[in-house]
Amino acid sequence: MDSFWVQSAIGAIKAIAFVYDIITLPVYLVLQKPWKRRQDSRRVKAKIVRNDDNELTYRTTDPPRDVHVKMLQENIDTLEKVFNYVAKTYTSKRCLGTRQILSEEDEVQQNGRVFKKYNLGDYKWKTFTEAERTAANFGRGLRELGQKPRENIVIFAETRAEWMIAAHGCFKQAMPIVTVYATLGDDGVAHCITETEVTTVITSHDLLPKFKTLLDKCPLVKTIIYIEDQLQKTETTGFKEGVKILPFNQVVKTGQDSKFEHVPPKGDDIAIIMYTSGSTGTPKGVLLSHKNCIATMKGFVDMVPIYPDDVLIGFLPLAHVFELVAESVCLMTGVPIGYSTPLTLIDTSSKIKRGCKGDATVLKPTCMTSVPLILDRISKGINDKVNSGSAFKKSLFKFLYQYKVKWVQRGYKTPLIDKLVFKKVAKLMGGKVRIIMSGGAPLSADTHEQIKTCLCLELIQGYGLTETTSGATVMDYRDMTYGRTGGPLTVCDIRLVNWEEGNYRVTNKPYPQGEVLIGGECVSQGYYKLPGKTNEDFFEEDGQRWFKTGDIGEIHADGVLKIIDRKKDLVKLQAGEYVSLGKVESELKTCGIIENICVYGDPTKQYTVALVVPNQNHLEELAQKHGLGDKTFEELCSSPIIEKAILKEIAEHARKCKLQKYEVPAAITLCKEVWSPDMGLVTAAFKLKRKDIQDRYQHDINRMYAS
Repeated sequence: MDSFWVQSAIGAIKAIAFVYDIITLPVYLVLQKPWKRRQDSRRVKAKIVRNDDNELTYRTTDPPRDVHVKMLQENIDTLEKVFNYVAKTYTSKRCLGTRQILSEEDEVQQNGRVFKKYNLGDYKWKTFTEAERTAANFGRGLRELGQKPRENIVIFAETRAEWMIAAHGCFKQAMPIVTVYATLGDDGVAHCITETEVTTVITSHDLLPKFKTLLDKCPLVKTIIYIEDQLQKTETTGFKEGVKILPFNQVVKTGQDSKFEHVPPKGDDIAIIMYTSGSTGTPKGVLLSHKNCIATMKGFVDMVPIYPDDVLIGFLPLAHVFELVAESVCLMTGVPIGYSTPLTLIDTSSKIKRGCKGDATVLKPTCMTSVPLILDRISKGINDKVNSGSAFKKSLFKFLYQYKVKWVQRGYKTPLIDKLVFKKVAKLMGGKVRIIMSGGAPLSADTHEQIKTCLCLELIQGYGLTETTSGATVMDYRDMTYGRTGGPLTVCDIRLVNWEEGNYRVTNKPYPQGEVLIGGECVSQGYYKLPGKTNEDFFEEDGQRWFKTGDIGEIHADGVLKIIDRKKDLVKLQAGEYVSLGKVESELKTCGIIENICVYGDPTKQYTVALVVPNQNHLEELAQKHGLGDKTFEELCSSPIIEKAILKEIAEHARKCKLQKYEVPAAITLCKEVWSPDMGLVTAAFKLKRKDIQDRYQHDINRMYAS
């Protein structure tokens, strides 16, 4: 009976919407000019500049824009010159902002447990002039401590204003910074510090205790500079004898009275030794020059529209090249950066005290960077919220969502339902976000569409690697398609080369396919202390440096790249079918029950299997349906009934995602632990470490194939 009334009510709403469309269509047609939006979306973004049966090379059709031209006119070829320029141009404008922590308080939860929560105040800002002056003083302070120009220095800290200030202090003295993920395990951190032979490490109050054990593995380290905590005093005793432990602000004060001059770096000097997160083994140090960083910045400012009143919220790791370049673009264009953390980002974040506002609500950013992992979680959060509502609310949301998608694809905007429905969802991120830039991993088309639709914003996907300083392709913000990564930047060329083993050729129809190569000024000089690997992955041709990515792409008729595979992720099953493990994982991760997944294919078998980390809330709901509500999480993960039910959900979801039958895992194991960088099963950027996962769960893999 309920279903009948729901269907009747939705039918009536559809009828009203139909009448509304007929009446308002001529008005929207005149005001919104949808044909122009469709033309902009379909325009050709790149042309072929070299063509034969083995390879195709593409170059952008776009000219450099205003900021790019300005950088050329002002001869800005180093990150040091960027900061000097912006300090003169934007002087008293807000530059770097930090949220004030007023207190940390115990909060009793409904289940009786007590958690520590922050009571937070407003953002406190440094102007562009103040930030530049602090960076200059910090750089001179390092010189007073004995650090010399062109000597490496490690930054091992969470994303924050002091990270950026420290980096620019180093650039002013031509000191290359070595960036290390804050979530990297102890062995990885020790490897980065010892390989680069640093004597000084910049870290934070929270990470400093790690050095009580790390210093034994890093005999060259003589000085540790820690960024102070807002509330707690830092414990500096109990460390290896002979190592100086100094607060960040003391180094800045020392630099105020210093007589040391700036040592401006050259464009070809190394700015950053950026360690990859190490998905295929030990992290590799990528050598990024100032010229590399400036090139990608020029490419980004040509692709992303930036306005004078924009504000960025910064919370991704600055040790990730994508976040560092994005924030550098903000500095160059005078956009204030307010720093946040995943624990304080929104009102419901885990460290926010009840009644206190999250960082996004206070800052009201207009721009943010993200990675697919976070966007997938937001997408699942929206789905959970909708599914927890009544049957009528679910049906209404589904109709309004499909209604908006239909009109947006035709080139229209939907201001009325945005205001009545979707703007409420957008308030989650402060209500003013107009653009999100996603990078670091492929974004599924479903998540792309849902975030763009529900949050009423532009979601731009880019493609790049640490080895190309994050530069390669970026979506045109006017492109109305999903799941593609855009055309080449104005600073590089994209090439497809035949990969015969996987049957990817530039002569394939309907689109040319092949391994993606990137050539241009954004391409790194190579790997630190790894000449063999550098010669294997990089090469010079006609004065241009190229990098072999190992990714497989196809380029559509409008010159836009779509990443379809990765050489290392491709498995040939017994019957001869190729399965792209990364593609299957990317699609299945959008299934509500899956928190994380690793698909495994044995070449001697006819099917794949999967290791699944289940979403705890969804697992509990599934348990209730099957009369297992009294079982613990661990017991549910071992239950054959639950395993079978999840396998069925995965099969249904795979059908919706149009996966082939042989691509869908035929057996699964539910993992009791959540995979984290500390366990060594995912990288600091949360990419799967396949070999380590396989080694840990080999017994389960054997069991799945035996059954």
